[in-house]
Amino acid sequence: MESYKNIRISDFDYDLPGSKIARYPLAERDKSKLLIWQNGQISESVFKNCAEIIPENAQLIFNNTRVIHARIFFRKKTGTKIEVFCLEPVEPHDYQIAFEQNKQVVWECMVGNSKKWKSGILTRIIEISGEKITFKAEKTAQFENTFHIKFSWDKPLSFAEIIEITGVLPIPPYLNRETEEADEETYQTIYAKIDGSVAAPTAGLHFTDSVLSELQTKNISTKEITLHVGAGTFQPVKAETIDGHSMHREMVVVSKNIIESFVKNQDKIIAVGTTSVRSLESLYWLGLQLENGTFNIERPEVLQWEPYEKEAKISIKKAFQNIADFLNETGRETIQFSTQIIILPGYQFKVIIGMFTNFHQPQSTLLLLIAAFVGDNWKEIYDYALNKDFRFLSYGDSNLYLR
Repeated sequence: MESYKNIRISDFDYDLPGSKIARYPLAERDKSKLLIWQNGQISESVFKNCAEIIPENAQLIFNNTRVIHARIFFRKKTGTKIEVFCLEPVEPHDYQIAFEQNKQVVWECMVGNSKKWKSGILTRIIEISGEKITFKAEKTAQFENTFHIKFSWDKPLSFAEIIEITGVLPIPPYLNRETEEADEETYQTIYAKIDGSVAAPTAGLHFTDSVLSELQTKNISTKEITLHVGAGTFQPVKAETIDGHSMHREMVVVSKNIIESFVKNQDKIIAVGTTSVRSLESLYWLGLQLENGTFNIERPEVLQWEPYEKEAKISIKKAFQNIADFLNETGRETIQFSTQIIILPGYQFKVIIGMFTNFHQPQSTLLLLIAAFVGDNWKEIYDYALNKDFRFLSYGDSNLYLR
């Protein structure tokens, strides 16, 4: 356990020139370059050809979360601009129910220029279909870096409708530009369905209808889970060693049908994106909790260090079977839980045999996850990509790692 905690983040650094960061996507999603790492060998292709590389009968697991208009701007009477950045719902806590509220809702938020908003209610008049609506924000609690904000409005519209009109789609800060109209389409995957993320699961941005059709012809199945990506995905690791870093929590929803399909077949599972990796690997530890009798039915969660403190004493199939049994016994159609899992070099992957991902920032927990899967090869992979003019970060090129 201690050896994991003593991992130095400075060992996962590399020089990323600003010119290598893709500030805009390619005109055609599937024309991005694809770096392939398979059992230590590096090659490259174009993303549209990925079906030729993925093993037949593989199972691709996508994250179908949709990025919301999480940045909401208000102005005080003095003219001071205040940004409220929605992170996750508090009252009600369930995302779907929160978006359906038609009067008020409380969210955990970050607040830009918060020192200028010491108290009082911020008000904004918006117009929908010729009707004026008074939209208000009020602080109800303050924490170290976030606030609980109560939003209220005076017309019978859902919060989903309110935020879609009043808010702005957040794009990554390292793009160093404001959100543009084109981002509304390009910063969503083509299969995005479930509102809740404040950042896109960017490995999925390369997929097109054409690529998905090609996968079907090779008998490669596609399944969808949901992890709502939080702003913590951009949180830098400031501690010298990883034990000083607190991982952010993210909400995951997986249907009973998906769990039951994994009970029947756990072979060749490939995650599309690090969010899918974290979700799938977290499911194993939930199944182990059910085996050990430590599962918290009121607040299911996988904690940051759990994989390093618990003995992985059951098979993948048994873990999935435990979850399926729980869902059947409780009459639930989904397993909903939060995960704080951190995947570090030395982690033994339980579920996946491969992943699609983009290139990640230096000294990030996402780069640590990549190093956990490919080992020290990450340095060779990233050197290759930099030398071969691959495009980096959210709007950049793709990787496929296979064992």
